Amino acid sequence: MANLTIRVGDLHFTARWETDAPRTVEAVRRMLPIRSQLIHCRWSGEGTWIPFGDLDVGVGYENHTSHPAPGELLIYTGDLSECEILFPYGACMFSSKLGQLAANHFATVVTGGELLPEMGRRVLWEGAQEIEIAEES
Repeated sequence: MANLTIRVGDLHFTARWETDAPRTVEAVRRMLPIRSQLIHCRWSGEGTWIPFGDLDVGVGYENHTSHPAPGELLIYTGDLSECEILFPYGACMFSSKLGQLAANHFATVVTGGELLPEMGRRVLWEGAQEIEIAEES
């Protein structure tokens, strides 16, 4: 299976799909390429997110966590809060205004991890950043 390429402004990352989340991976693959704005999380700590509103990706919990490591991408498929991708760059506990949430870990950054703190700094201090997530061809 191909890897993901992630571009945040001029920062470039590569991520591998998580084999423990096959239904989630397929759902995210159908969404690709994703072109959006990456914004800072308000409740989760050192994390950024891409909001998708009421999008229904058709997957329940699978390989889910509330405590992702930096570079572990999660998708929250929405029931208590809106659908979103969480992209943590440091210490993070996934939550919303409703409290702690769990989301599906579908990919992990394997190259560019040293750039995660800079990504977080830019999103926090410079505002929303352009993001593109695509599958390598």
